[in-house]
Amino acid sequence: MSAFHLAQVNVARLLAPLDSPQLSGFVSRLDEVNALAEAAPGFVWRLTDEGSNNATAVPIDDDGMFIVNLSVWVSIEALRAFTYSGAHLEVFKQRGEWFSRLKEAATAMWWVPAGHRPTVAEARDRLAHLRAHGPSAFAFPFGAPFPAPADPPEAEQQGA
Repeated sequence: MSAFHLAQVNVARLLAPLDSPQLSGFVSRLDEVNALAEAAPGFVWRLTDEGSNNATAVPIDDDGMFIVNLSVWVSIEALRAFTYSGAHLEVFKQRGEWFSRLKEAATAMWWVPAGHRPTVAEARDRLAHLRAHGPSAFAFPFGAPFPAPADPPEAEQQGA
C-alpha cells in the first residue's frame, strides 16, 4: 500500500443557478455519479457539505457561480478510470450545457500522505499554483502527471 494518495480538485463555473431548469440534468445525476465514485476501485474520500451528499454549496472563492469537486484516490490510474468511463463520462461530455468554458486550468492534482484530507483552501492554492507556474510536483493536470514522492510522509514533513 502506498504512503501517498492522489488529491484532485476541479472547479466549474455554472451557466445558471443550480436550481434552474438549465442545470436540472446535471443536478439530477449528482447523487448517482457520487455513488459511483465512492464505489469505484481506488476511491478514498470526497468533499461534501454538511447539508447534502455533494459539495455544490461549498465555496471555492467569492464567485457564487463556481462549484468545486475535491477528492482523494489511490492513484492517477484509478482516478482516470473513473473519470473517463461510465456514467461520469456521460455527464462529463455534457458539461458544455451547464458550465462555462474556462480559459485557465480547471483541474489540479497533487500527492498527499495517505490519510490526509485536503481542504478547499489547499485545493485553491494548488490550482492557483498550476495556473501561475504550470505543471510541477506541487500541482499538475492529467496531461502532465508527476509520480508520487519516494519518501515516506514523515521524512517529507521533517525535511520541509
